[in-house]
Amino acid sequence: MNERLASYRLLLALAAIYCCASLLHFVHNAEFLAQYPNMPAWLSRSKVYASWLLITAVGAIGLVIVRSRFVLAGLVIVAIYAALGFDGLGHYALAPIGAHTLTMNLTIWIEVAAAAVLLVFVMRHVFLAGRHFGVKVSGR
Repeated sequence: MNERLASYRLLLALAAIYCCASLLHFVHNAEFLAQYPNMPAWLSRSKVYASWLLITAVGAIGLVIVRSRFVLAGLVIVAIYAALGFDGLGHYALAPIGAHTLTMNLTIWIEVAAAAVLLVFVMRHVFLAGRHFGVKVSGR
């Protein structure tokens, strides 16, 4: 297996792990919305699920673009997708950690951890000019 394929498979695996962690948090958020402290009144179960679908679409689009000839653009979009995983920390702007249940905190932090791992992987490849994905960089 060549280096490009191995890097892409690892990218897919990390994106899948983050996607599952994100889904776990969003499902918990949607199903127990009333128990989350200080959530805005305008937020509904369906809006939480719609948000997850939109965020996930960003990641899917990025992964498709990575497979095209626009590898770096795709990696940047996947980095944006991963960065969106830190939005769960916004719960703590509404109420302190202690105001959330153990399950709430776990779903938030599992999503954040998975997002961080994906973001570090992607940014490493962005800064290496995507070399493991077959991008040619002049002078190298």
